[in-house]
Amino acid sequence: MFKLAVTAILVLAFSGCSQVQSITLNISAAASLTDALQEINQLYEEDNPDVKIQPNYSSSGNLQTQIEQGAPADIFISAASKQMDALESKDLIIGSTRQDLLNNRVVLIVSSDSALQLDDFSDLAGESIQKIAMGDPEFVPVGTYGKSALELLGIYEQVQPKLILGSDVRQVLSYVENGNVDAGIVYSTDAAISNLVKIAADGPDEINDKIVYPLAIIKTSKHVEAAQAYIDFLFGSEAGTVFEKYGFKVLED
Repeated sequence: MFKLAVTAILVLAFSGCSQVQSITLNISAAASLTDALQEINQLYEEDNPDVKIQPNYSSSGNLQTQIEQGAPADIFISAASKQMDALESKDLIIGSTRQDLLNNRVVLIVSSDSALQLDDFSDLAGESIQKIAMGDPEFVPVGTYGKSALELLGIYEQVQPKLILGSDVRQVLSYVENGNVDAGIVYSTDAAISNLVKIAADGPDEINDKIVYPLAIIKTSKHVEAAQAYIDFLFGSEAGTVFEKYGFKVLED
């Protein structure tokens, strides 16, 4: 009887330890990272069985707002500096953990069977182009970059009436895939995952050179050490191979 009681106590004790050690990391990440992070998170969980990754993919602007309103998040990975700057100015991130993780490019896409003759962003001003999908510049970084590219070329005002604004980059991609628009502005990494679209033109180098994905640990995180370990993994060679597979360029740690 005594042995059974001791055994029961030990089982409960070890069970309690297991529950304490098992944690969930909430990762708020830009929608354009969905495919790459799904694969990377699976690798991470296989290597770290005590950690469960709970991703939240959306536009960086939406994620910023959610974090400001107290949504659970341990790490924020934005598709632009603007949203991270906003959180940092409100003292909502641990500033010392902020790093630039990735580089991406904006591109002009059309459906794979499109007969439109487009080879430059400036061609969007042509009469043959009636509808252009782009992320909302106020909330979607790829939309901000797209607007900047059009402004750089001096055609934004001209094409503005043609713009169909999407809530995130994946919605823009779907508009082009489904033939709802003539062309769309997305990241090269989003174009790479679809066989229903093709890249018609690269965005201006002056814009693409500035596209970075910063990350940081949120100040309210209760798992700072585990969050930093996850970030270290993102900068490692195993995750880097996956990022490069999807067309991202990993920046120096």
